[in-house]
Amino acid sequence: MNYTIAFRTIVIKEIFRFIRIWPQTLLPPAITTALYFLIFGKLIGDRIGPISGASYMDYIVPGIILMSVISHSYANVVSSFYSTKFQRNIEELLVAPLPSWVILAGYVSGGIVRGLLVGVVVALISLLFAEVTVKNMGITLSIAVLTATVFSLAGFINAILAESFDDISLIPNFVLTPLSYLGGVFYSVDMLPGIWQNISKGNPILYMVNAFRYGLIGVTDVDIQLTFMITGGFIATLTLLSLYLLHKGIGIKN
Repeated sequence: MNYTIAFRTIVIKEIFRFIRIWPQTLLPPAITTALYFLIFGKLIGDRIGPISGASYMDYIVPGIILMSVISHSYANVVSSFYSTKFQRNIEELLVAPLPSWVILAGYVSGGIVRGLLVGVVVALISLLFAEVTVKNMGITLSIAVLTATVFSLAGFINAILAESFDDISLIPNFVLTPLSYLGGVFYSVDMLPGIWQNISKGNPILYMVNAFRYGLIGVTDVDIQLTFMITGGFIATLTLLSLYLLHKGIGIKN
């Protein structure tokens, strides 16, 4: 059976959903980014100086872009799918002759599109403050897409397990935000003492940020091949977990 129409319908619905409310989904990251560059890049960056041969402003641009991709790809899926549960629209999907992978792929694709679109907006804002040239387009695009995929899947799992709107805000506030700020967005991991370097290397966002930074400005603190392995492992694990939860109806049918 051809599920292309069903998949396309879910994706289009997801894209129109966040485009329709663009003042809430696309405008805030632009304002937040400008503040990051103004405060961290201009006011603090001049006192810190270059890192790994790159100016501080150029160094933080990739991390801020990817941090926006992470937060918005996650937010899109977790809010959309939980709203579907809350409004009982999920029942329409459950009674339709659709396999779980089509539902998952549709929502995750919507999260990827929003994450990448926000990343483009943030990248355009960064051009007002820094002159960033892409050193390796292949690595840059692949890491952006893979990262958006990882956190779209994570948002989907959070939405399935959430029992209230408070539950969908716990992970972004208490997990994603700390991991993002401790993921080498504003500093090099080599600047940390030995024990904190080892602890930081247990943060998967550190690898994604550094690989994306390598793609943009050619600077990294981690092995790029290891980053692709870690990211691919997360995608495989989260995909299997999401399909299992959908198949069993955990958090949906009760």
